[in-house]
Amino acid sequence: MDESLLNENNGILDLGFARLDTDRRSRCGFDEVVYCSGKEDEYLIEIFKTLYNDQGRVFGTRADKRQGELLKKALPGLVYDEVSKTAFLKPEKEELIGRIAVVTAGTADIAVAEEAARTCEYFGSYAERIYDVGVSGLHRLLSKVDNIRAANCVIAVAGMEGALPSVIGGLVFNPVIAVPTSVGYGANLGGISALLTMINSCANGISVVNIDNGFGAGYNAVQINRLACKNN
Repeated sequence: MDESLLNENNGILDLGFARLDTDRRSRCGFDEVVYCSGKEDEYLIEIFKTLYNDQGRVFGTRADKRQGELLKKALPGLVYDEVSKTAFLKPEKEELIGRIAVVTAGTADIAVAEEAARTCEYFGSYAERIYDVGVSGLHRLLSKVDNIRAANCVIAVAGMEGALPSVIGGLVFNPVIAVPTSVGYGANLGGISALLTMINSCANGISVVNIDNGFGAGYNAVQINRLACKNN
């Protein structure tokens, strides 16, 4: 990293094509995360390298397979997960705290759920995956209720009609973060139907993030999990 690029007064690392927020961890408790989709190859590699040199770790979302391979060549040791489309490099041995339940209605929702789970783990929280327990076979969900109740926070990921978070919200006392996905047939409208169902839920304690926004759900869940661990 070129020390002349860093303005210590405002915590900005100016690369010309990007202005990296090097002060975010001290302000918000989380390092800056890279949204990879749409970035030029050379820009993406330089951003990853610079953040890693500055932070000692780096995390990126929405990286396609080609970008993942490029980043792996540029940063030895970087992990690319094709399912969640995340790319990350961090210290290997890190204890994960607390418990976040990441629950999906169907197998088709797993990509979004994995983005959430990988985000939780990158930021130091334990994520328990409970997949394919949607309301069309309610006994599947009920068989996992004890696991879900044991978590400090629940991320409920669903497409189609998006009913899963409402059902979970009526079964647990901890916060539920609902994630609508674009999974579904025509009237699902690319996730809008699931989004509207979740926003209009009659169950209490549910908050909703944007369609397919596993990262946003994971980030919020980590904040809740940290507070729960701190207060216990």
